[in-house]
Amino acid sequence: MSGNSPGVPLGAWLAELDDERLIRLLRLRPDLTQPPPGTIAALAARAAARQSVKAATDDLDFLHLAVLDALLTLHAETTAITLTELTGALGERVDGPALTAAVEGLRERALVWGDDPLRVVAEAASGMPWYPGQVTAETTAMSSAEISEALASLDAPARELLDKLLEGSPVGRTRDAMPDAPPDRPVQRLLAAGLLRRLDTDTVILPRLVGQVLRGEVPGPVSLSRPDPTVSSTSARDVDAVAAGAALDLLREVEIVIETLSATPIPELRSGGLGVRDVKRLTKSTGIEERRLGLILEVTAAAGLIAPGMPDPEPLTAAGPYWTPTVAADRFIESPTAVKWHLVVSAWLDLPGRPSLIGSRGPDGKPYAALSDSLYSTAAPLDRRLLLETLDDLPPGSGVDGDSASRAMVWRRPRWSVRLQPDPVADLLTEAHAVGAVGRGALSTPLRRMLAGEPEDAVVAAMAKVLPAPIDHFLLQADLTVIVPGPLERTLAEQLAAVATVESAGAAMVYRITEASIRRALDTGRTAGELHALFARHSKTPVPQSLTYMVDDVARRHGQLRVGMASSFVRCEDAALLAQAVAAPATEPVDLRLLAPTVAVSQAPIAEVLAALRNAGFAPAAEDSTGAIVDLRSRGSRVPTPGRRRGYRHNLTPTDQTLGAIVAVLRKVAATPSGMRLDPAVAITELQHAAHHQESVVIGYVDPAGVATQRVVAPINVRGGQLTAYDPASGRVREFAIHRVTSVVSAESG
Repeated sequence: MSGNSPGVPLGAWLAELDDERLIRLLRLRPDLTQPPPGTIAALAARAAARQSVKAATDDLDFLHLAVLDALLTLHAETTAITLTELTGALGERVDGPALTAAVEGLRERALVWGDDPLRVVAEAASGMPWYPGQVTAETTAMSSAEISEALASLDAPARELLDKLLEGSPVGRTRDAMPDAPPDRPVQRLLAAGLLRRLDTDTVILPRLVGQVLRGEVPGPVSLSRPDPTVSSTSARDVDAVAAGAALDLLREVEIVIETLSATPIPELRSGGLGVRDVKRLTKSTGIEERRLGLILEVTAAAGLIAPGMPDPEPLTAAGPYWTPTVAADRFIESPTAVKWHLVVSAWLDLPGRPSLIGSRGPDGKPYAALSDSLYSTAAPLDRRLLLETLDDLPPGSGVDGDSASRAMVWRRPRWSVRLQPDPVADLLTEAHAVGAVGRGALSTPLRRMLAGEPEDAVVAAMAKVLPAPIDHFLLQADLTVIVPGPLERTLAEQLAAVATVESAGAAMVYRITEASIRRALDTGRTAGELHALFARHSKTPVPQSLTYMVDDVARRHGQLRVGMASSFVRCEDAALLAQAVAAPATEPVDLRLLAPTVAVSQAPIAEVLAALRNAGFAPAAEDSTGAIVDLRSRGSRVPTPGRRRGYRHNLTPTDQTLGAIVAVLRKVAATPSGMRLDPAVAITELQHAAHHQESVVIGYVDPAGVATQRVVAPINVRGGQLTAYDPASGRVREFAIHRVTSVVSAESG
């Protein structure tokens, strides 16, 4: 066929495709199924519509878009173009097999049709992130440094001209562009500097890369071959070890945040989120750096472990709502480490927000608040997955950095280039390292398995395999610090946390033992003998004598005063000590009153009496009715686990059965003589059968305006000439007139 021929129309070409090719088209472009097209002609019209074409080009890489660019340059939207002409337009920038594969990929999406020659949909230009021809014609490129240097030397009139082309169309027509124009005119100087390109005698265009530099973007891509972003290489085992260590650190900090908010819920701002001062206080109390704390808060909320609400018990100033741990946090804390990691990393992967913005200021000058809707972004999960998929394509152990990953991601998704610049990609990479998805810039084995779609159990097992085994020992130091060189067994970790306070966190955690921490352990019912045994059994270093003395000294003083219920009572074998406690100024608020030399009572709750005595410098212990010491520590505040926060919703592609049914209806309509419709009696029988068996069907339907469509519906009943059915497209139950139903095909059949 001649290159000057218009070629076969899109509708005729679609009609010649087999069912498998049509189903693949609908799978690649699911928007074409909502609602299902009534005819092949309707399918062709919709496939060529601007909005659908833009959606279809959104996930194309640079090579595919470059092929579209070349076809538009050759005017394939109006004239059939041969493969030879296309190859000539792209030259040696792409080899034959890669070009053939790219054309086939575009053909599968019906953006290009025909075998040879080819046509391209006219609206393809609207799906390009550049002006058509800017890739095909601009075969030589200045470097970013050369462009920046040339821009820096411009005077005001020349720069103003470039800015005007940047804001509007990159194409400008002026007599100053003509070859015989004076060379000192701004257009001529810009042409000579390579900052403009001539289209014809009086028309110029702003080159694509120059425009990118003017917008503050890294210019590119240029090559039609996929770039290799690898900047380092190590073993997969090393990557997994680093990722597992990061996961342990993150999970420990998540638990610290849960514990802190449990003790002190934080009020939510009226506009949503947390106040700057509250975040700074939380940073100080948890010891977690502010940017990292923002990520942890967002992920913890996305996982349903913290939420806003009225805590139980309610704070004294119940002006809520407050950000508080949910009841799901208790189950989380008791879960195996690998299970906890899977929940957190899954929440991060689908997190519809950008935690890296927290603390910075938006276009309105206001700071982005943690846990606020100002961070919301439907594109963030797409960008995370693109980063991980880019890493997944590399050999195990191949690492990237922010710059190299940005270049590779922009090549894969040129339409997304504004948000895939080095800085935001570096932020995504930092997040990926923090959650244990990536180690040393390379993808971890558990994440590879998650991206492969393996079941949760398999991913959890993969993570459990790379996590370091829990240890059963620690190192006591002479200064009464405890060094923990790895993850402790859970029971031992709880025992140590009861008698020591975390001083610094990291790969090797450091705890400190003080009189207050020992007293806290004794308050929970532990004895001095149990503490001595704990240190002797689990310390790999000798127990400092000063620690032994401190435990014995605190234990000797601990519990001399006993507090019970009267509302509360205080008893003590030492009458002078009890009299001193009753007379202390710090105990005045609880109004202690002596009943006997060794017993006093108070109307205040037991917790307030304990606090008052401790403030007075005493070391009381709580006891039950038998005289045994009991643990009265608060279990912390909780709120109910909420429904999902405003989350990321994956684009759901219809099932193959539904797609097959849509294609079957298209074939049936095409084979039906014009004007013939389904017999209403047959329609009623088929719809009643579907309602009885609770099957979905695809119906052809002509509305009162005469517009024919297809709809996937779930019939409920057929009565009085009306079909009552659930319409998933609108999410509600609707009624359809039986006489307007033109076809019925089961959506369950292939």
